[in-house]
Parts: sequence; structure tokens; C-alpha cells
Amino acid sequence: MRALVFTGPHKAEIQEVPAPIAGPGQVVIDVHLAGVCGTDIELFTGEMSYLHTGASSYPIRPGHEWSGVVTALGDSVDPAWLGRRVTGDTMIGCGHCVRCSSGRHHVCAERHELGIRDGLPGALAEQLVFPTAYLHALPDTVDPTLGALVEPGGNALRSVEAATLVPGERLLVLGTATIGLLVAMFGRARGAEVHLMGHRETSLQLARSLGFTNAWTRETLPALPWDAVVDASNAQALPALALDLVEPGRRIVYVGLAGSPSTVDTREFALKDVTAVGILGASAGLAGTITAYADASVDPRALVATTVGLDEITDVLAGQRPAGVGPGPKILVDPRMPQS
Repeated sequence: MRALVFTGPHKAEIQEVPAPIAGPGQVVIDVHLAGVCGTDIELFTGEMSYLHTGASSYPIRPGHEWSGVVTALGDSVDPAWLGRRVTGDTMIGCGHCVRCSSGRHHVCAERHELGIRDGLPGALAEQLVFPTAYLHALPDTVDPTLGALVEPGGNALRSVEAATLVPGERLLVLGTATIGLLVAMFGRARGAEVHLMGHRETSLQLARSLGFTNAWTRETLPALPWDAVVDASNAQALPALALDLVEPGRRIVYVGLAGSPSTVDTREFALKDVTAVGILGASAGLAGTITAYADASVDPRALVATTVGLDEITDVLAGQRPAGVGPGPKILVDPRMPQS
């Protein structure tokens, strides 16, 4: 089968690799759509922190946002999975440590991260082998595009839940890329008054087209009390700004990661009695995201700019958007698309 392989920093190839074989407790999935994420780009450029800690190493087969159909079963797998439309968790825990047994498999010390940490090849390929314990079935109302957006949606839903807002309270989202817009969508669905802050005026046009009229730059951001602030950006200075803006006694949620360490004054956390929550992974938010997509309370399909084939993905990773694409920040890949 064909798969995207990172062989080193800024080196990507479409290679013919052995087709996967399902082991005990695993299935083979024909990948229908997979998303290109900021983490994939950092693995491509060599900036991803795991490459420097040894958790990841080249060659890497990336891809952790995906949807597909189960086409083969390993031993001891329920036959009902065959032919099911599915997506899956990125975080695959060891299954027997204290963290896994207490529902925290996403921070298991021995976890695999599909297509990110060493151990499980990712979904930017024609097929994927995956453990059934981490599969999620997709209902008929969740099409392949929505299925490929479940993983980023799970991160966004977890961020909104961590903000602990009640309907009518005010949420400020820093960042207008995929996760920021998804946080805004889930926040709106939960009844929050949502505001977004972007880097420049042009980046706010899509947000406004999605009905988020309260979209600002730093210069135009109104001086309002913010009941919660979610930092969904990759800007080094915004974690500290989130602390400066949030109401005393309320919550900041950090789901974005800057390329270099950010500095915040912990005295301000104490003096403002602020709670800060970090979000790693979508695990606990996957089921809720599928439900929200299925009942159409959240519909993120407008975030998809275009769908490309595997042969076009190297240009995308290098920052080149295909000509004539829509305004959305997300690019999906159809590995079945014929070679150009």
C-alpha cells in the first residue's frame, strides 16, 4: 500500500510499504479521509518536541485525524466490527498501569500516539491497523469528513468542558485556526457568549462567516470581563495574556502549544485565584464530539478548505495551499485518490 513517510526534517516521501495485518484485538481499516494537523507539520519540519526527547524518531508514518471502514479482523475481535465506519483515539495506553485503570490512558507513560510517538504507524496511508479497544463507531449522520474531524473536535470539547461555563457566560478564545474555531463552535453549542481573538483582521473573516460576530484582533479586543479564556494558539506571548485577561477566580484552558517555552507569572495565578487547565489529547471528548456532530449541534465541515491526494501532501506540509481552495484552515487527504 501507499503511505506518507517522513524520513528526516523536511523530507517526505510517498512509499510503497507492506499492507498491515491485524493481530489479536486489532482490525485493518481502509482510510477514507485523514486530516493534516499542526503536529504533523512539526514532525515534518523536525520541530516537534518528541523528536528531541526520543519519544519519536525518523522514519515516521504520520496521521492521527481520520475516518475509515473496517475491512479485516484479527483474532478475538467481535465480527460486528467488520464493515463498520469508524474513527479512533490517538492515545493508546498500555492498559494495565494505574493511569490507564483510572481513566487516564492519554497520559500513560508507555502510551503510543498514533502517527506521532514511535510504535503505531499513522493514518496518512491507504490502510491502518488499529486496536479495537480504542475504536469509535460512527453513526450514519456522521459522514467521512465529520469523522476525520472528530479528533480535533474532541480536543475542543474537552477545552470547553474544562472552562466550566454555564449558559450566558462569556468565553474568549485565543486563536482562529482549526482548534480555536472548534472551541468556539462547542462553546456556542453549550450556550456561552463566544468571542474570538485572531492575529490579523483577515484571519477573522471566516469566524464571522460562521456566525461569530464577536471576532477581534488584540488591538480591537473590548475590555470585558472574561469568565473563561481558552488559549488555542501557538503564540509564545498568549499564555501570559490569557492570565492577564481572565476574571479572578475563573479558568484558563491551555490547548495550544507554542514552538518555544512561554513565560507566565505564577504570582498572578495565586493573586487572581485562577485555575489553569492543560489539555492533552481528545480521548475523553471523542464520544461527545461524535454525538454533537451526529445531532448537528456542531457542524465543522466549513473548516475544511479542500481534500487532496497523497501525492499533493508534501506541498501542503511545506505551507503551500492548493490553488482555488476554500477559506477553511483544515486540509484533508483522501489516500484513495488516483495519482496525478
